[in-house]
Amino acid sequence: MEQVTTAFNAVQQTITNGINGLTTNGNDHEKPNERTKNSAGSTLSKKPSAVTAPTTKYKGIKQISICGIPLLENVQAVKKTFNRHLHFAVVKDRDIATDRDYYQSLAYTVRDHLVGRWIRTQQYHYETDAKRVYYLSLEFFMGRTLANTMINLGIENDVDEALYELGLNIEELEELETDAALGNGGLGRLAACFLDSMATLGISSYGYGLRYDYGIFTQKIEDGFQNEYPDDWLRYGNPWEISRPEFLVPVQFYGKVIEENGKTKWVDTEIIQAMPFDTPIPGYNNNVVNTLRLWSAKAPGKFNFQLFNSGDYIRAVAEQSLTENITRVLYPNDNFDEGKILRLKQEYFLVSASLQDIIRRFKFSKPYSKNGKNVDFTNFPEKAAIHLNDTHPALSVAELMRLLIDEENFDWDQAFDITKKTIAYTNHTLLPEALERWPITMFERLLPRHIQIIKQINAHHLDLVRQKWPGDDQCCKRMSLIEDEAQVRR
Repeated sequence: MEQVTTAFNAVQQTITNGINGLTTNGNDHEKPNERTKNSAGSTLSKKPSAVTAPTTKYKGIKQISICGIPLLENVQAVKKTFNRHLHFAVVKDRDIATDRDYYQSLAYTVRDHLVGRWIRTQQYHYETDAKRVYYLSLEFFMGRTLANTMINLGIENDVDEALYELGLNIEELEELETDAALGNGGLGRLAACFLDSMATLGISSYGYGLRYDYGIFTQKIEDGFQNEYPDDWLRYGNPWEISRPEFLVPVQFYGKVIEENGKTKWVDTEIIQAMPFDTPIPGYNNNVVNTLRLWSAKAPGKFNFQLFNSGDYIRAVAEQSLTENITRVLYPNDNFDEGKILRLKQEYFLVSASLQDIIRRFKFSKPYSKNGKNVDFTNFPEKAAIHLNDTHPALSVAELMRLLIDEENFDWDQAFDITKKTIAYTNHTLLPEALERWPITMFERLLPRHIQIIKQINAHHLDLVRQKWPGDDQCCKRMSLIEDEAQVRR
């Protein structure tokens, strides 16, 4: 216990020291940056910190600095920053500003105090080449961000006093924040608690989920009956998220599988773009800020200009609308085939985008960032621990196998060994009716390469079952991933 406490205190102190040092690198690292001199107006220490001091300098690296970003050191600093955001971000003055404008200004003010620590945390994890935990979940029931962030940063008293002096009530502004519609129950709340805990413990981690436009629904009781309406939680924007279009990734569906020069290829696919949005996850009283990355589905082309000019306005935007349905709502109705397909698309969209992002980050981690080549994937399980929250991201196994075999040119045994060492899984129920089953025909049409991989994994799995329970055909039938050649179990 003493060793755990000592290690935790060391991480906390290192990050804290880093906040007072000079920054060098960006928030989502691709390559390390060279150190340059402090700006004349810097209020930060000129002594290089343990967090940010690079061990190696590389040519042509762009400097990223937090010099000049206001840190909320006292009540007057809070008031000054609040008014600055009201004028220059919200573009209002006190004569015409609404309570929601004040909330936006307050959120930006608190975020200013957060982003420096966010950047420094990523720098520290990059420089130390820390092993990262990647937590994949279809739900994240985060709750409201403003109050949680102020408490974790220890600035709630100064902010409360500053708003009081400005004639505003902090509790009334906190009530204006809309809950992020990213989850609806224990599954999502557990995921949110894991992210909070890992940040507080100083563990390098990322959460991966989907950025739903409407979540599940808003319930209203009208004339004694329940009515459901879309939960438009993004109606006023989200001041806590940062879009990352530079990390846009393609996700493939449909197509066919061919053999070419002894290599399996998945071709003629339908491409959907995954746009990442990052949300900071602050730890409690330790200056550690981890990241929740949410994916939003985007069509490769916005709309068909020729159809639009010919007056066919509906078909001109049909592709965009159908594509973006993937992240429209949490848990679409799957009582009909179209709903089942959309649900399976959702789950694979999360898995594929996240794994591509994880592999990209591994390829550009510090040992390989000088030239991005000669990446040793046998070291991948030592640098990435991928955890699946329930059955929804279970396709991660087949997708990681596909990426390693088809994209990184590993043979089957090597890819399977890496996958087994990298991925872990939390099961929330053992009830058979709660586990997912998907028709083989749907899999073959939507994800033809993955059904091949799943069948190979199942054959290997059943060989192990027969070795342990020879002659027990019923045991093989019960434990098979494929049920009567008709459904895939997960």
